[in-house]
Amino acid sequence: MKANSTFTTWALSLALTAPIANSQAQDKFKVCADPVNPPYSTKELTGYENKIAALLADQLGQELEYTWLPDRIGFIRNTLKAENDNGEGFKCDVVMGVPAGFELTETTKPYLHSTYVLLIAKGRGWDDIKDPNQLVQLPEQRQQKLKIAMFDRGPGTDWLQQNGLLDYGVPYQSMTGDSEHNVAMQIEKDLRAGKIDMVILWGPMAAYVQNQNTKNGYIAIPMQSAPGTRFDFSIAMGIRQGDNQRKQQLNDLIDKNRAKIQAIIADYKIPSLPIPEKPAKQDDD
Repeated sequence: MKANSTFTTWALSLALTAPIANSQAQDKFKVCADPVNPPYSTKELTGYENKIAALLADQLGQELEYTWLPDRIGFIRNTLKAENDNGEGFKCDVVMGVPAGFELTETTKPYLHSTYVLLIAKGRGWDDIKDPNQLVQLPEQRQQKLKIAMFDRGPGTDWLQQNGLLDYGVPYQSMTGDSEHNVAMQIEKDLRAGKIDMVILWGPMAAYVQNQNTKNGYIAIPMQSAPGTRFDFSIAMGIRQGDNQRKQQLNDLIDKNRAKIQAIIADYKIPSLPIPEKPAKQDDD
């Protein structure tokens, strides 16, 4: 009887405490993000992904909780797929912005479709450029004056190479390795200083650069995708593979709050295109 009584007490205790633990876990909307990554996320919660996360947490009646880590190689492995130090649960459940179809996570339905932009500083001799192909058609003497940012990878660099403009590029890394400046911040600083005059930049980052200049100091030309070079991509939320219940929950929230999400994106002046039915898969870390 004593053994049975002990087992009964243990089982009853487990039954009572398990729902409490689960309830506590469900009371938090756990996001992993970069603390210095405008316009996406900042520790001050000023990024558009911060605003969308706050909207969804509020809809769920949950506390928004962040785990911060620089968005570098291994980010997903060390956040979404990493267990807490105490071995209880994962560091986060959601990464707010990943390419739709991302190989390293399960992804929700997209909530944003944007494109790369050719951003040109005004007043430096390039104000006549209205189409990226004009750069290709310029006489060589004028091309030699180009100061265009060239990243170590990405469709902008592919486009420069395909059009014989790579020799006029100013080299940049796709990941700065700088704890105080992300790529958008560095590009904005160098455009302002005249180190470069133009850049082919992902839409949200291009919007960030433009927003730092209150005098409308840039020409912004959306890049058009073509066979062999794609510039437009869909963005979704990343969750762990197999987390189907959360995926459905987030998909429902995206549908329910699509107008509010689009309003947040519009506040940041991010170029937004219609979301395609089936976005292509993307590989990255």
